[in-house]
This record gives sequence, structure tokens and C-alpha cells, in this order.
Amino acid sequence: MSFSKRKLIIGVAILVVIAASVAILSGRRNEKKTAVQTGVAARQTIIEKVTATGRIEPRTRVKISADVAAKITFLDVKEGDWVEAGDLLVRLDREVHVATLEQAEANLRSVMANASLARETLIKTETDFERVKRLVDRNLESRAAYDQAHSAVQVEKARSESAQELVQQAQAAVKQAKDNLSKTTIYSPMSGTISTLNKEVGEIALGSQFQEDVIMIVSDLSQMEALVDVDENDIVNISLGDSASIEIDAIPDRVFHGIVREIASSATVSGVGSAEQKTEFEVKLAIVDPAPELRPGMTASADIVIETRDDALCVPIQCITVRTPDQLEKAVPAKGAGTADSASAPLYTPDKDGFVPVIFVVENGTAKAVQVATGIQSDTHIEILSGISEGAVIVTGSYRVISQTLRNDMAVTIEKQPQDGGNGGDQSRS
Repeated sequence: MSFSKRKLIIGVAILVVIAASVAILSGRRNEKKTAVQTGVAARQTIIEKVTATGRIEPRTRVKISADVAAKITFLDVKEGDWVEAGDLLVRLDREVHVATLEQAEANLRSVMANASLARETLIKTETDFERVKRLVDRNLESRAAYDQAHSAVQVEKARSESAQELVQQAQAAVKQAKDNLSKTTIYSPMSGTISTLNKEVGEIALGSQFQEDVIMIVSDLSQMEALVDVDENDIVNISLGDSASIEIDAIPDRVFHGIVREIASSATVSGVGSAEQKTEFEVKLAIVDPAPELRPGMTASADIVIETRDDALCVPIQCITVRTPDQLEKAVPAKGAGTADSASAPLYTPDKDGFVPVIFVVENGTAKAVQVATGIQSDTHIEILSGISEGAVIVTGSYRVISQTLRNDMAVTIEKQPQDGGNGGDQSRS
């Protein structure tokens, strides 16, 4: 092959290589990049809360019911009235109970008379027995007479004891009749407000021995509390003394402050056997700043603070997404974004469901998927325990891009300049 021909072939090859390089570079320049929004991982205070709903009730209230069944003849209070301890609230029809007491007293007098007669008869029988015994000792009376007199004593003694027992029963009946008669008059056991009134004069009070039949409720409205239902998954995080903010539907322009006063030991289950089955625990929140506008039965929602952490490394909640290890197999930890020993640790460790929680860290126009461990969360931010460092540039949006579009090592273009992560809000879990 001549020198000129060889030179021509080499020149053509160089041209081909140049053309290919230009095509590749052109293709890269024309490659469509995914548009993302970014922020910076920053330290701040983060507060985690549990949300629960319920109702407002007085801390102290007493249900007034009748202990005996009778018609209401006197009821001189109305709902909203203030009563003092010892004030007359209700009077029931007394006629039946007066008659019952009179009958019991008459019966007592009768059995007492019988008992007195039996006692005198016993005394006489014992005297006769002693006389017969002396005669027998002197051989002036037969043994049969002795046995007869002894048996008579035993019979009269038993009769006297039976009469005494009847007296005790009659005395108990009189005591019960008096007690029932006294229960026809009901007095207020405490000072407070009539918060509920269920009966009127002329109605029948059934008596609590049959079923709950509340005539009225006396409440101390100066001490109110919110009774809220907390999901079983959150109840383990709540402790006595935890603070809470309480909102009342009827008073929308004010937030009340509460403290966890009591946590139920047993659960309340609703919708058993259905898809809506719920297991909840009642939590009582003492309201430390009650207002006159509060009324029993008002609907309330509470945010109970279960954890507060200062100077926590946080990112917006939407930054966290999950991937399977297969989707991350080509991933490498972002330089400077992980912990000091991240290079020697396994790249990704899936959870029990096979997923890896990751944050996309932007470096040199590329989004790197970095596994993170998370802590508590607020309504806007979540705590990062490990995986990235303060100041790391992270993808914050859009949610659709983070959850569906982004893949590891994907080229991205930033729509917004990195901005501060913002302040941690309040996370409410219901």
C-alpha cells in the first residue's frame, strides 16, 4: 500500500472518531434533565404531637338519681342554676313509703309483744322445772315428770329465741322503711351548676336499683377537662404530665392549654368485626386556662406533645421516599453527604418489608440516593439521625418527582436556588 493511500485511510478514521465524539457530546447536551427544587438540611427545633378528638366535660360532676321509685312532686331548679351543697333538689311522693313505715312499725310492736310473752312463758317453764327437779331429788316426783318439765323448758327457750329473731327482722324492716322514706328527699351533694336536667315534676323516678335513671347532673364548671380518644398505636408514647393544645369547635378563635391528667388502662373498641374497627384509649386533659364559654359536651380536638428535640438535623417530610435495593443497585453514597464511615458500610440495608428510605442529594448536577435513618417528625419536617450532614443540598420537590420520577445518578436541573430548610412545625398523628 502506498504512503499516500495509507495517509488517506488514517485521515478518514480520524474524521469518523471526531464525528462520533461530536455526536455523543451533542447528544449529552440535548439530553433532557429532570427539573427539581432543592433545599439545605439544617438544624432546628422539632416537635412531635399526637392528635386526638373528644369532648369537654367537667372534672367533677355528680349524677343525681333516685334510690327509690316514686313520682316527682317537687323540683324547683332549672338547667344552668347554681346550687350549694345541701340545697333541696328533688322531693318524691312519700305516701307509699310512709304507709310502708307505719306497717313495719306496727309489725315490730306485734312481734315485740309476742317475744315478751314467749320470754315470760320461758321464765315460768324454767321455774316449774326447778320445782320438779327438787321434788325428784327428794323422791317425791317421778323421773317422767322431770323429763317432761325439762322438755318444756327447751321448747319455750327455742320459741323465745325465734321470737327475738322476728323482733330483729321487724326492726330491720323499720330501719329500711325509714331509710326509703328519707330517700324521697334529695339534697345536692356539692356546690355547682345544674348542667343537665332530664326530669320534670310529675314524672316517675325509676330508682337506681333497676337502671340508671338520671334526674339531673350537678357539675363544677370552674374545672373543665377534655376527654379525648387516642389510637392504640399512639397511646404508648403519651405520659402523665404531657402538655397539649386544645381547640374547641364552638370557640374557634382561642387555643386552650391542657396537661395529661389520666390515661385509661383499658381500651374502647368500636366497629368490632368491620373494616372500621378502632381500638382507642381515653385520655383526660386538665384544662389549665378554662373559660366561662366552655360547656359540657362541646367537641374538642387536642394536639398532645409527646417529644421535643432542640438542634435536630431536619429536612422537609416530602424529601423522604422509599426504593427497593434493586432500584438502588448502581447507587453510591454522595461524597461528603454521609457519615464518616459511610464508605466502609454497606450501601443499602432494606427494612423488614424490603424498602430503603432515601433522600436525593444533589452533587454536580446529579441526584444521588442516600439511605437515611429518621427520628421524630413535625407537620412539615422530619429528623435525620444518620445518612446526611448539615448543609447537604437535597431535593425537596416536587413530590411527584421525588416519589416517582427520580432515580439514582439521574441528571437534574435546579428550578430554585437552595434555600433554608425552614422551621420545624408540629406533626399531628391521628
